[in-house]
Amino acid sequence: MELLELKLSDEILRSNIKLNTTYLQLKEVLKLLSQKEISDELIAKLNHEISQLNSTTLVGAPLLHVLKKKQSKLLQLVEKEAKLVPINHYRNIWLALGMSAFGIPLGMVFGFGLGNMAYLGIGLPIGLAIGMAVGSAMDKKAKEEARQLDIEIK
Repeated sequence: MELLELKLSDEILRSNIKLNTTYLQLKEVLKLLSQKEISDELIAKLNHEISQLNSTTLVGAPLLHVLKKKQSKLLQLVEKEAKLVPINHYRNIWLALGMSAFGIPLGMVFGFGLGNMAYLGIGLPIGLAIGMAVGSAMDKKAKEEARQLDIEIK
């Protein structure tokens, strides 16, 4: 089974630079996915999402919003079912998790330990560093296992 091709009008895409950039990025993601071995069930789900996108009549900012949502949904499906992720996927997720799960509690410890809650902010960069380290390690592992797509989502 083959992945459907993304087909939107060139006139619509030329009108908005962000829209064109997002469209080209999604098209590249689909091209990379077509080169990977993925199940027919996943291809059917992806084709359903692509056909919905191809049939849209939106233009401008609403189309950009829909494109970003569909891209996110497609990547989420691929991550869940085929375990394929874009470059720096885990780093971006763990950056926020590190700040919230490690940074804030560490900041509280510093604040209570030193008797001044102004030290709460010290924990955030520590949590950020921990999160980036964990995420980078997970990205490295995904690359070694050939589960990484050669594109970084921006």
